[in-house]
Amino acid sequence: MSTDSTPLQSSAVINEAVQTLRDGGLVAFPTETVYGLGADAKNPEAIKKVFASKGRPSSHPLIVHVAAPDKFDQEQIDWVTVLAPWARDISENALKLISAFWPGPLTLVFKKDKSVPGEATGGQDTVAIRAPAHPMTQELLRKFKGGIVGPSANRFGKVSPTSAADVRNEFEGMLDLMVLDGGDCEVGIESTIIDLSSGDSAILLRPGVITPKEILAKTGITVYQPGEANDKNPIEDLPRVSGSLRAHYAPTTPLRLYAPGRVLDALSEFPDIKSRVAVAVWDSESSLGEDGHPSAHFEEVEVPSNSTTFASRLYRSLRDLDQQGWDLILFPEPPAGEEWDGVRDRLQRACFGSGPSSSSHDNN
Repeated sequence: MSTDSTPLQSSAVINEAVQTLRDGGLVAFPTETVYGLGADAKNPEAIKKVFASKGRPSSHPLIVHVAAPDKFDQEQIDWVTVLAPWARDISENALKLISAFWPGPLTLVFKKDKSVPGEATGGQDTVAIRAPAHPMTQELLRKFKGGIVGPSANRFGKVSPTSAADVRNEFEGMLDLMVLDGGDCEVGIESTIIDLSSGDSAILLRPGVITPKEILAKTGITVYQPGEANDKNPIEDLPRVSGSLRAHYAPTTPLRLYAPGRVLDALSEFPDIKSRVAVAVWDSESSLGEDGHPSAHFEEVEVPSNSTTFASRLYRSLRDLDQQGWDLILFPEPPAGEEWDGVRDRLQRACFGSGPSSSSHDNN
């Protein structure tokens, strides 16, 4: 495993990463969301290495990361030309979304250009694209002069990495991988995904920190849940996207959610538990007080009651707790509201996939 991974890396290291990608190799790179496992998006053999390294099914599509022009004025960019090597039928709504949210944690799904390898799209006629905001990866993309596929840099179905150390730990002894260290990820969960390929409507395929309410406020575009729009395409015909399988983002330690004041109810699935339980509690609330269990030892771990901060620390918390030898991890159910939908989605999928046999579930 390559160890040339110090923060704020030099142009020489970026140039080495560019050459690695051009040679068909893999590079782990930082984004504002999570770290990605990168390969040349136009090189089918390199893309196959991504799937093999993660243990990811080849039918599960990837996201293509593209560069936002340096020091750009959005109004002066011909985004149709920028996206031409990847996508077709770029709508006015797409351009509005790009202008408002790129570079940033928003992925858009288009009908793909015929030159995009089927390996990157899971064999579909659509392609998912975003421009990440992390400055190191923007430099990498501009110097590479192409698109980079980049699913989360972890083994299939496991907790996504939000630091270079996470990536190194994930593949230690398994993969000789160049890791670019851009520090900790600020957003902390994967991008919002909007489908623009299935008709006139914008359809939410994966929630994230950019919400339909924010999109409506900044662009005037209504984002529909699958099945809400009046388009002719049924839900089953919507594109498959990353993070859409039931089990995902999962620790090895069993993880469950508990309702307010119902910690003990969460133990009903584990009637014989006789040891250590980590209980995440909101930082805005008092301790669990008199809650207890005759055969379990509880230890509280505070989690942020602000949705943005919670998202930025979610995977860090799950990874740390997973490594501490707990027998069960309990997290509070996120409150109602769009701003919590992204972390709610990640936690629910993590719960389903968690546990010692999590690798046997349908995953990431």
